[in-house]
Order: sequence, then C-alpha cells, then structure tokens
Amino acid sequence: MGHMLIFGMGYAAGHIAERLRARGWEVSGTTRDGRGDSIAFADEAAVLGALRSATHILSSVPPADGTDPVLARYGEAVALAPAAWTGYLSSTGVYGDTGGAWVDESAPVKGRRPDRNAADAAWTALRGDMCVFRLPGIYGPGRSILDRIRKGRAHRIDLPDQVFSRVHVDDIAGGVIASFRGPAGVYNLADDAPCHQNRLVEWGCALLGAPLPPLQSLDAAGLSPAARAFYAENRRVANGKAKRRLGWHPRYPSFREGLAACL
Repeated sequence: MGHMLIFGMGYAAGHIAERLRARGWEVSGTTRDGRGDSIAFADEAAVLGALRSATHILSSVPPADGTDPVLARYGEAVALAPAAWTGYLSSTGVYGDTGGAWVDESAPVKGRRPDRNAADAAWTALRGDMCVFRLPGIYGPGRSILDRIRKGRAHRIDLPDQVFSRVHVDDIAGGVIASFRGPAGVYNLADDAPCHQNRLVEWGCALLGAPLPPLQSLDAAGLSPAARAFYAENRRVANGKAKRRLGWHPRYPSFREGLAACL
C-alpha cells in the first residue's frame, strides 16, 4: 500500500482520500488550520516530513492572489521528493472560450485567468512523473444541481447555444487512481455528454418532482459574479486521451446517471 500526501483536502481531494483509505492506503492531507487529523499548511516541519515519506503527492489547491501557494512554499521540496507519482488538479478553464467547439489536451492554453494558466504550466513542468488533471464543472453528493433545486437556487438561462462539460467527483477519483499505473502527462477528466446547464436543471426537477424555474435572461437571473462568469465560456471537453492511455472510463458517462446516483 502507498502513502498519499494531498495538499488541500477539499471536496474532490476528500473523495480521492476516501477511496484510497478504503484500499488500505495511508493518506495525509493539509488544510489551512490543521483541523482534525490533517496537517496545517504552514507547519513546515510536518509537511516536509510527509513529503519525505509519501509515495504519491497530489495538490488540489488552486492559485490565489496571482500565485500558487503550494508551489510558492513547497515547490522545490515537491520537485526533489522521493515519491513515485505526483499529480495536480487543474481546470479546463485554461482552454478559455472555444465557442462550443471540442477541446483536447493539445489545445492552446489561453484561459482568462493568467494565474491558473501559469499554475497549470508550472506543475506540468515540475517533474517527469507529473500527472495534471484538467477538470470541468465538478458535481457529486451534496454538491449538485439537486441541492440547488431543493434550496430554490437553480436557474434556467436563456442562452440556447451554451454548452458545458462536467465530471462526477467519483470519476475524478477513478481517473487519478488509474493514472498511478499509467504514463505521466496532462489529462482531461470529463464525462461523455457535454450539454447546456438547463438540461441538468430539467432532469433534476424531474427526479425531484419539483417545478421548473422560469427561463430568464442572464441579466434578469441576478447571478453572483462567480456564477455569471460560469456562462462566459462555452466549450466541449474531450476525454479520449484518459480513456486510451489510462484505461479510465467514467462510471457516470452523463449527468443522467450521475444525478440519479446523487439522489
């Protein structure tokens, strides 16, 4: 069994940790405050000790304030660590808006956030055994359109040509684990069925027996800046490389299976 060190024990990383622990792995993880049995990110002695003993290292920490905090503080130590595998959870946002066209890992990095583009490039170049996973919209238990419908916070937006890709959190865990025995590189982990966000709302309402929210313009919906930014990009994310090279296939190939599992 291995020892995984995870920087940033967030939603997706927590599911990866749970899957590995169920297989008998030791998992160490950092959080800002070292709550529970995690390591405080600022506890340099503990983090460096974990880096020396870990067989696998993963960062799920996004850039903030223009820099990647893990690379800024521990990048050199990660580069020199004796681990057999390293990984980074990136974002398909690095591709930017493609007007709904398909993108694979060969597409240029031209996202609207320079810090995210730079972090993706820096992690890719950090080590020869690095696997970078570019992720679209993440959903799963406790974090899906079903939860927003229940809270009355779901919207249907009148942008008929808008298309998004997404991935169930369990399929992220599956892709990361599959890469332990695969070649290093950059991989998109996305489901097989990119579609308009309204299709999720409609399917979720059908599953819950809830009324459909009204169809609104983007301005009338009163979305937060973060939610509004979600609609600023339009692309379909191809997942063929992960299927071919890692033998990974999504357990939930579309939102239909994924939301039914969440329910």
